[in-house]
Amino acid sequence: MDKWTMRDRVIAALQKRKPDRHPFIDRMEIWYKSKCQDGTIPQKFKDLSLNEIHQAVGMGRQKFTAPYAFGLHGVEVIYTFENEVIYRESEPVTEYFPAQWAPHQVPRDKAGTTLIEYIAPVGKLSLEYEVAESMVAMSGVEPYLMQHLIKAEEDYRIAEYIIEHTEIVPQFDKIREDEGNLGDNGFVVPCLHRIPFQQALLEYLGEVPLFTALYDSPRLLDRLIHLLDQQFMEILQRLSDLPAIYVEFGDNLDGVMTNPKLFQKYSLPYYQKYNEILHGQGKKVGSHTDGNVKPLLHLLAESGLDVCESFSPAPLTECTFEEAWETWKNGPLIWGGFPSPILEERTSEAQFQEYVHRILEMVDSQNIILGVGDMVLGNNLIERVEYIAKAVEEHVLK
Repeated sequence: MDKWTMRDRVIAALQKRKPDRHPFIDRMEIWYKSKCQDGTIPQKFKDLSLNEIHQAVGMGRQKFTAPYAFGLHGVEVIYTFENEVIYRESEPVTEYFPAQWAPHQVPRDKAGTTLIEYIAPVGKLSLEYEVAESMVAMSGVEPYLMQHLIKAEEDYRIAEYIIEHTEIVPQFDKIREDEGNLGDNGFVVPCLHRIPFQQALLEYLGEVPLFTALYDSPRLLDRLIHLLDQQFMEILQRLSDLPAIYVEFGDNLDGVMTNPKLFQKYSLPYYQKYNEILHGQGKKVGSHTDGNVKPLLHLLAESGLDVCESFSPAPLTECTFEEAWETWKNGPLIWGGFPSPILEERTSEAQFQEYVHRILEMVDSQNIILGVGDMVLGNNLIERVEYIAKAVEEHVLK
């Protein structure tokens, strides 16, 4: 190949082929929105789009896009922001359930609480999100989930009704549209929902209630996970027509919350089952593993996952890059590796540069997709992203 694009490099790494350089690609949305909002975007980027800034900096642009949505049949949804109804619809089609992150649904540009109610024939469930004043200034930060969907045992029945009456609505055109908008310097990741246990943990119940349910309501919890698994199997069947070489679970996996014992029971067999199906469709599979995965390194190597994306090593988590690199020699592939704290002023320039060159020397010509874990943040120095991009470009693969 005469001229490698960033997209070419990513595809080669996913397919275990050797590109001319390691791909360096990640997300800068939060950095960009933060700088635009507080008026501190560097002058040289002032009139550029986000795509153009990625090109100028030398880092490819990664973008998550949902390849399907949920049609909530028999359900009315009401959003109330600070006691004012801002959205109401019967049987909506939404990319996110139960979590709701879309900006037009949960306001992020002003402080306050958003109550989301799901009204079904068998009862009502609700979520509550909060945006603090400090979060408004940090444009792009997700609203904080204050109350989860299931708060009592009687709520399980309502959640089950909604899941059982949900239609999977493919939206593959969005993938193609985003690929066209990003061009050759970008890579669109069709992002699936979290696997059932991660949904139960992070969306339906929350951490403490889930651990309580493991002992107090195991049959109800297992029924919920079973229904979510059935729904996931339907989703995977629909994905057989998605022309993508790579898909990813949006799991936000952390080995402290989803500890090895829970992972072995509630995650490992599901990963193995789903990955076998997706591999049969010719797709590589990743998981968004931006938490502390140190307790799960060996189990992730058994999961069948091809990629651990947004890998965030120390000092962001307890897991060092070296530990993951040695454990995952035969997979999964690392996507990430540069923790966002090293892009902050509190890390000296000497420490930052030493980290960058140590990682490049360690990986040498082995396959990896380099990126910033979890992403480039508002307090990160863009000059350091440029430095990494230049160092990666100068690191010719043998």
